Amino acid sequence: MGGKRMAVSKKQSARLRNVAVVSLVLLVFYGFLLHSDQDLGSSRPKTTAEFDDSPRDQLRQPCEKASVAAEAVCATTFPGLTKEIDDVVAKGPFTLTKTGDLGPLIARVKDGKLFILQSPRRTDLSEDMLQHRSASLHQVAAALLTSPNPAEVPDTIFALNHRDDPAEATFSYSRPADPSLNHATRGFFPIPHFSFWSWPLPFIGSLPRAASAIRDIEDGKHALAWRDKDPRAVWRGTAHFNNVRAGRMRQELLLTGAGKPWSDIAALQWTDGGANASNALPIEEFCRYRYVVHTEGITYSGRFQFHQLCASVILTPPLAWMQHLTHLVRPVFSYDLPSLALTDDNTPPSSADSPARLLTTTIERTLRPPKTYSNGVHEKLSLALYPAPWVRQAWPRSYLSHDEQGPNMVFVAPDWSDLESVVAWLEAHPRVAEGIARRQRNLFDGRGYFSPAAETCYWRAALRGWSRAAQYNDQPGGEFAALGDGVPWEEFSLKEIHR
Repeated sequence: MGGKRMAVSKKQSARLRNVAVVSLVLLVFYGFLLHSDQDLGSSRPKTTAEFDDSPRDQLRQPCEKASVAAEAVCATTFPGLTKEIDDVVAKGPFTLTKTGDLGPLIARVKDGKLFILQSPRRTDLSEDMLQHRSASLHQVAAALLTSPNPAEVPDTIFALNHRDDPAEATFSYSRPADPSLNHATRGFFPIPHFSFWSWPLPFIGSLPRAASAIRDIEDGKHALAWRDKDPRAVWRGTAHFNNVRAGRMRQELLLTGAGKPWSDIAALQWTDGGANASNALPIEEFCRYRYVVHTEGITYSGRFQFHQLCASVILTPPLAWMQHLTHLVRPVFSYDLPSLALTDDNTPPSSADSPARLLTTTIERTLRPPKTYSNGVHEKLSLALYPAPWVRQAWPRSYLSHDEQGPNMVFVAPDWSDLESVVAWLEAHPRVAEGIARRQRNLFDGRGYFSPAAETCYWRAALRGWSRAAQYNDQPGGEFAALGDGVPWEEFSLKEIHR
């Protein structure tokens, strides 16, 4: 029996040696693959896709790494990312004050961790508000967690405004574009929209989810070419969400596009108490159209960054609200489109005198048919001022080149009086239209400005900038001392989801 046990033991030892050898080989092989994949300067043979010189392929790996990268790497990978933060910090210091239970949420960053000092009661907030607030705080926590060096994000106390209307001396989702409303003594700190984390509407979701779905449409195995996109201008939205300065912009859009062959414009038909809409489009489906009409709401529109991921031309009145990366928009004003065509050196001479081209050499503004009221009185219409004086200050340049610094968006008249003419002009100049669309997608998706990496880079820069500008007293006896150390975010987040 002892001989049998020894024989079995020898067989087990041999088997264990074989397993160990195979495991070692696999470990070495895996390490080689990991090293090769992470080494941006690797000399391994490259596939055809890796030789693609599109902006996406040039920066894919750096973008993926930047979420855990140092400040310098973020700045190199995403030039101009933090312009909004740099501009507001340059205005000088401001005093942070407590605003009570109905004011913005007050939070502390200490030793690279997030603590909640003061927040409006859950019972005072709608479900949407709670979701928006939680999503933004998740973003802050993720940016801190992925920081390679906690010391790069100094200790600070900040205010988070989760409402649509921006508030001075807070992290807000937008700021006014009008310089008269954003002068030297007003400090708005624009932050990434909460949808960068999640937006629990059934036809939206989160920006990362939408970006993946849009990538399938624009760059996937069955990518949709420009010529195969729906040639109509598309819009879905709630008709009555208008800013006071915009008048009845959304209602006017519906009237302008009603029944037109170039239009797929419709108001959302809300169902389930506003939780869904019967005629909604999944947000990525907008990218199947050549032209996406954009409207701002009471302030900014949360759908804007989703549309910017499309290789489609966004048609919008001049933007009145700046989100954290709106400064990267390079507009061409509709009345300058003919000048853009004249500078297109690649236009075939044979097409220069085509009937369609001759009919669309200028952009015309025409009033829609007036409505007739029940008493027989006709509606009085007049063309809106375009551009308004504030627009000339907020958007002083119309981009007319055809390189990567050319236009990536088209501004139209705020009364939509030139919308039909603009769509017709772009249809007659497909090279120009496709160039505008492609520049937009190359920037925001290809160069990664809407990537999770850019988001975390921006948040850490925002916290650094805030810490340099914000002044407050949290010393014993000071205004913020009574708030104590606060509730750790991990604990607060669990309570946040329960009403």
